[in-house]
Amino acid sequence: MSKLERACIIDDDPIHQYGMKILMKKLNFTEEILVFHDGQEAIDALLDLLNTGGQLPSVIFLDLNMPIKDGWGFLDDFVKIPHHNREQVTIYMVSSSINPSDRQRAETYEMVSNYIVKPVDEDQLREILREESV
Repeated sequence: MSKLERACIIDDDPIHQYGMKILMKKLNFTEEILVFHDGQEAIDALLDLLNTGGQLPSVIFLDLNMPIKDGWGFLDDFVKIPHHNREQVTIYMVSSSINPSDRQRAETYEMVSNYIVKPVDEDQLREILREESV
């Protein structure tokens, strides 16, 4: 199981960010972790990354409820990014919401692989790494 080159956390909760970074380091999940506090900051940074020749992260962990631009707003903007490796990005919705309509709405986005209720645990991350390494 090889580690990913780049992963991204988009979440306004510093405790969740911290926990995810600790788990990712423990599992040797990725070379680089990008962290953004809202969807707008993430879209701006990912566009900057692409404009300077960088690659999008392989995996994005996306929170639903954030200020400025929420997870849905991020997804709506992300699908408009004109870039060849956008299709190779896997997005995992990570939310404290157990509302079935949120899960159903997430499934309408082709690039959303799964809906994970917080907190993400070690086994879930290990499984994601296994899927992404194939």
